[in-house]
Amino acid sequence: MSNKKKFIITIDTEGDNLWSWHNGDPITTNNSLFLQRFQNLCDEYGFKTTWLTNYEMIQDDRYLEFARKLIDSKTGEIGMHLHAWNCPPYFDLPVEQNGQPYLIEYPLDVMEEKIAFMTNLIEQRIGSRPIVHRAGRWAMNQDYYNLLEKYGYQVDCSVIPHVNGKKSIGQTKGFLGPDYTKYSEQPYNIGKILEVPMTIRKIHNYFLPERMTLKKSVGSFAKVVLGSNLWFRPNGYNLKKMMFLSDLISSSDQDDYIMFMIHSSELMPGGSPTFKDEASIENLYHGIEVLFEHCAKCFEGYTLSEYAKLRK
Repeated sequence: MSNKKKFIITIDTEGDNLWSWHNGDPITTNNSLFLQRFQNLCDEYGFKTTWLTNYEMIQDDRYLEFARKLIDSKTGEIGMHLHAWNCPPYFDLPVEQNGQPYLIEYPLDVMEEKIAFMTNLIEQRIGSRPIVHRAGRWAMNQDYYNLLEKYGYQVDCSVIPHVNGKKSIGQTKGFLGPDYTKYSEQPYNIGKILEVPMTIRKIHNYFLPERMTLKKSVGSFAKVVLGSNLWFRPNGYNLKKMMFLSDLISSSDQDDYIMFMIHSSELMPGGSPTFKDEASIENLYHGIEVLFEHCAKCFEGYTLSEYAKLRK
């Protein structure tokens, strides 16, 4: 067996530019036409993919064609990503705040019905039952884990260490996002579910801003003192930070994996606020290719479920 650490790629696979979506707006899924380029790049470096798929995407026949090819080639897997606000069955929560509702805001029976619906729909569409999962807006609780276990899930990747989501409000009165500041960076079990946290590290290093302004330069110095959360997630101008994080993980005695994440819609021009045009997409791909070439030296590709099997 290789001594290389494991490189896990997770993609939140969802509709186009949901950052700008408002309740009642139609949700388009044209980003399904832009996924193969990313998969081809992953294949080039031997990195496998885990496409965490939500309701609107699993209904798109174009995405279904892509997913079936992926499964046939054994270069990736399809998991579940649940956006509670547009996944059947529909349930009217009180609208007391202007945030999108978390699944854990709903009554327990409604939570279960939504999980059952999505699990069965994915199985019907792709021919195999999903066993890996990421919560919409990252929010988990014990009831959620219990339901995932009941419906056959084996792995979750919703925990974002060091992150306090209290500013990411829900829809019901007083509901705030999850506080993961004291959660482990390392995998752990909750019942029969293996939790594999997103790769985020709190660091105190100085990075020269890749888009230099006086304000950003001063902010970078402040982060040395206060610390900042470094995600293994591209935003178009954080390549140096991701390279640093990959080196940090590869040299660590505690870590045996690194988890990369991106949204499917971020692979399409105009599919997100971050990558608004073709030029920004080309810049994104340039950075990912540099990163993948660097990481291929000390990491090897695993799907999330393949990684979980190693932990048993």
